[in-house]
Amino acid sequence: MATPKDVLVPDIGDFKDIPVIEVLVKPGDHVKAEESLITLESDKATMEVPAPFDGIIKELQVKVGDDVSEGTVILSLEEASPSEEPKTPETIPAPTAPTAPTALTAPTAPTAPTAPTAPTAPTAPTAPTTVSAHASPGVRRFARELGVDITLVSGTGPKNRILKEDVQTFVKRSIQSGGTSTSTGSGLGFNLPAWPNVDFEKFGAVETKKLSRIKKISGLALHRNWVSIPHITQHDEVDITELEAFRKSLAKDAEQAGVKITPLALIMKAAVAVLKKFPEFNSSLTPDGDALFIKKYFHIGVAVDTPGGLVVPVIRDVDKKGIVEIAEELGKVSIKARDGKLGPADMSGGTFSISSLGGIGGGHFTPIVNAPEVAILGVARSGMKPVWTGTEFTPRLILPLSLSYDHRVIDGAEGARFITHLNQSLSDIRRVLL
Repeated sequence: MATPKDVLVPDIGDFKDIPVIEVLVKPGDHVKAEESLITLESDKATMEVPAPFDGIIKELQVKVGDDVSEGTVILSLEEASPSEEPKTPETIPAPTAPTAPTALTAPTAPTAPTAPTAPTAPTAPTAPTTVSAHASPGVRRFARELGVDITLVSGTGPKNRILKEDVQTFVKRSIQSGGTSTSTGSGLGFNLPAWPNVDFEKFGAVETKKLSRIKKISGLALHRNWVSIPHITQHDEVDITELEAFRKSLAKDAEQAGVKITPLALIMKAAVAVLKKFPEFNSSLTPDGDALFIKKYFHIGVAVDTPGGLVVPVIRDVDKKGIVEIAEELGKVSIKARDGKLGPADMSGGTFSISSLGGIGGGHFTPIVNAPEVAILGVARSGMKPVWTGTEFTPRLILPLSLSYDHRVIDGAEGARFITHLNQSLSDIRRVLL
């Protein structure tokens, strides 16, 4: 039996203390040389550490959330003997008979028969007998999130390994080509004209600025969500004068404990109370679109603006937490997001999202539903407005709300009821207790 060897983080340039965002293997796994073991993510790039040789994972030395640098031991790997079979990429069996092609069979053109009684079989010049997808679990999950059948993607990595960039390129080409959908359920079959290719330098000086990694990834998902979900946006304004007074009364005690209570913590608590009364807003469509998964848990995604782009960390079990606890978690996760230290677990499992622009400004807007969720609440900056009481105008603090929802799941009447009920709950937070 071979002696296990330590696998170290290789030369990663000037990066130090990079967080581990994915551990792609476990003890006992067979891995091939160049197969990814862990994924690291800095504020500039995502890096996968590959196996140096074929072997068996004996012991892990890191976990998700750990910080590593060049030379850090990540695991011990025992070199596989010739009799041991390393794990292989997933395969999709080829059709058993050419007369019953599957969705993976390439279109063919029949050839001319060599003799009247013995015609030749139709040929498939490009279709392989098996379709193999050589990609890490992280890339596979990324493809699933975008609705991409990874077996249709060509890899450009070592040994034709599929990279995240390959998935992004596939989606872009599918969208630009118009008639191609990224998977059986995506429905992105649009006959769009080609994107205009303009030489902008003909008209003046230009500067080319690369999009951040976060914007490139989220941009694809946002485009998919916008074109495949029929959006309706319901706007409203809510009087939060009493809510703000209540928040300030809580803030003094919370500040002594080092917690800042923002309006968002109260809005989240009120939103969960309304979600319980309107469970369709806390659901997801089944893959076939014939039913709903009604979720009995309330994990609220909160859009956070970071230097690299917008991310949506998730606060779990909001219905089971108090205002101070929610506010404390919001503060911690916002810092983590801006420092680029969020892992996949921090951004998964959301049932309903809130996009708050209160700290920036603006009024009503149209937030994009974060699939597979079916609704998202947009919150803008509150401001003082004169409100007619019946006898006089009184200054009141007014908060703009914008509720977007999937019209396949929620109709206009339900949307109006939801935002009206939320308005009432925020106007008088005591209603949350009812």
